[in-house]
Amino acid sequence: MLTIDKTDLSRHHVPRTVSDRIAYRLVGMVQFVAGVLFGRRYRHRTIVLETIAAVPGMVAATLLHLKCLRLMIDDRGWIRVLLNEAETQRVHLMVFVSIDRPNLFERLVVLFAQGLFYNAHFLIYLLSPRTGHRIAGYVAEDAVRGYGQYLNEIRDGRQDNPPAPGLAIAYWNLPPDARLSDAITAILEDEALHRDINHSFADALAGGQNLPGPPQIVS
Repeated sequence: MLTIDKTDLSRHHVPRTVSDRIAYRLVGMVQFVAGVLFGRRYRHRTIVLETIAAVPGMVAATLLHLKCLRLMIDDRGWIRVLLNEAETQRVHLMVFVSIDRPNLFERLVVLFAQGLFYNAHFLIYLLSPRTGHRIAGYVAEDAVRGYGQYLNEIRDGRQDNPPAPGLAIAYWNLPPDARLSDAITAILEDEALHRDINHSFADALAGGQNLPGPPQIVS
């Protein structure tokens, strides 16, 4: 069983294998392109990146579902965990969409990036589930860093801090007067959770386990 502390925001998986380094560099390329396109326009950058970040959980859940059907084995709760990850990422997206609507250019970027990433990640996961989960782990690591920078800029007064959307208040049970910074704090914990779940799954696969035990979340 995986024990995960979602409040640890500093954890980083150091790439050790060729698979790790490939995953790390692929995610680094995506973040570099996002930085060039959006810079410190965090809300617009987040809208685009969350449409990509929601892909790995859905791909992994789909392929694991098919694998369990073929082999007639129990999924040990992982299909639901991975689907929940994809759903949570979609909520992150909708929080920011409710504040800033994407323009035509950003919608075109989303169409291209999501189509490219979905098909590429599907093939990668089909060939190497370990690499697929490592990619998802590094995507979440970068999200933790990015949201942390955004939160620091809000606290320093360099970015505005509007009221949290109703969706965020309802989803994370925030107080009625919550601000965007409160929603970002909740998102940070989600991303830390996704980071640790996917890195732990990749570690288990590297260690020869077919399926690890379901994660136990502590906070």
